[in-house]
Amino acid sequence: MPEFPSIPLDVAGHLFSALTSLSEDGVVATDLRGTVRTWNEGAERIFGYTADEMIGESLSVLMPGGQGAFTPILHRVVSGERLDRVEAIRIAKGGRLVRVSIAGTPVQDEGGRTVGAVAVVRALSEQPPALPPDQADARFRSIVDSAVDGVIVIDDQGRIESVNHAGERLFGYTEAELMGQNVSVLMPSPYREEHDTYIARYLKIGAPRIIGIGREVTGLTRDGREFPVHLSVGEWQSNGRRHFTGILHDLTQRVRLESQLREQSTLARLGEMATVIAHEVRNPLAAVRGAIQVIGGRLPKDSRDAPIVKHIVARLDALDDLIEELLLFARRPQPRMGNVSLAPLLALTADLLTKDPSFADVRISIAGEAPTIHGDRDLLQIAFQNLLINAAQAMQGKGTIRVQVGVTDSGQVVRIVDEGPGIPPEVLSQIFRPFFTTKARGTGLGLSIAQHVLQVHDGTLTVESPAGGGTIATVTLRHGEAGATGPGSVD
Repeated sequence: MPEFPSIPLDVAGHLFSALTSLSEDGVVATDLRGTVRTWNEGAERIFGYTADEMIGESLSVLMPGGQGAFTPILHRVVSGERLDRVEAIRIAKGGRLVRVSIAGTPVQDEGGRTVGAVAVVRALSEQPPALPPDQADARFRSIVDSAVDGVIVIDDQGRIESVNHAGERLFGYTEAELMGQNVSVLMPSPYREEHDTYIARYLKIGAPRIIGIGREVTGLTRDGREFPVHLSVGEWQSNGRRHFTGILHDLTQRVRLESQLREQSTLARLGEMATVIAHEVRNPLAAVRGAIQVIGGRLPKDSRDAPIVKHIVARLDALDDLIEELLLFARRPQPRMGNVSLAPLLALTADLLTKDPSFADVRISIAGEAPTIHGDRDLLQIAFQNLLINAAQAMQGKGTIRVQVGVTDSGQVVRIVDEGPGIPPEVLSQIFRPFFTTKARGTGLGLSIAQHVLQVHDGTLTVESPAGGGTIATVTLRHGEAGATGPGSVD
């Protein structure tokens, strides 16, 4: 059988263009991201978009479910799967629904790698059979209310026309409460004041900033909490008036995870730095401290330099404590688990604290009993010591700290209540941030370390400041394992 010469690539490209122009069907080619690269006249007739409007745009604009519905299809094509002819509903220009049949195949380069896809689309009817208005509305409402993301529809004046169940949960309002209100009620300043101006400018000059693009914005709940959301906006017309549909995806969890990843990365670098400090500074520091003590021991008892020596030793000890805090914070503690009774441990920690001359006027009362927990005695003592020191410092070293030990269904609870002035809201939101402090000589690690230790024990730490003053630190720890013993136990 004779061999035919292969078609040159440039000729093949022209041949493909010629074939697509002759086809009555829509022929659409995309890259691996779903971006349209070829859009023939058949596709223009079916969907109403010209090639200039679609080339460079994502094919997801034709999907009733947007990018979320398009992604699984794209993954199938990228994996090299051929799509047999199937019937589907797509959105044409102006929001018109069309029923089509689609067949698709991956496009591969000379090395056999998938580089894109080609789909052949055939129109079956201009629109699917219409449902009676009441049934159509019911079906639409059922679909919208089953969505995980919030869906809000507004008119061309920004007035809210409908909100699905997810939108109600997201913002804390009922649909009835929002109907007729301007959608800016769901936005914090300055976006609230800018929104109507944005709509007016779009209606006048048709220059969208977000329609068909989507971006991250800030939402405002009924109780005044701001939170990040991803907003996608679509436009449609009814009876000659424009309406806009916004789909809102809560990004709170994603932002929290990103923050945790950044924190873990920071901790890793801090751990390396702390190790270097401990090695390069701590040992020489101990030698300097020893030398100062020897020099101080040789001074006459009535020497005026004796207090200076004591002050130098105290400052060196404080520096050593700081290094210890850095190491404890930067490295994940490795607990030596055993049975720990919290009430005796708290009593011992309180006794050590009140022996400090700075806290001689602080009284610590401990009430309540609870079963043992499974934990590391030394680490827990560090956590409670930091909490008690914070409480004592909040009271300027004078007053009573009340400690209550109890049991709940979730575990043992320790409440530490001081008589200080309380914590302002703007400070309260940052107290667990490493190195944040309002004290002249504080390191800002005390609460971070306490939280770090309790997390290792699968415990929690919350801090609240009632309107009447004072601060309440609440620690919750799981119940101990029956019969558990080991190093670090307190009987």
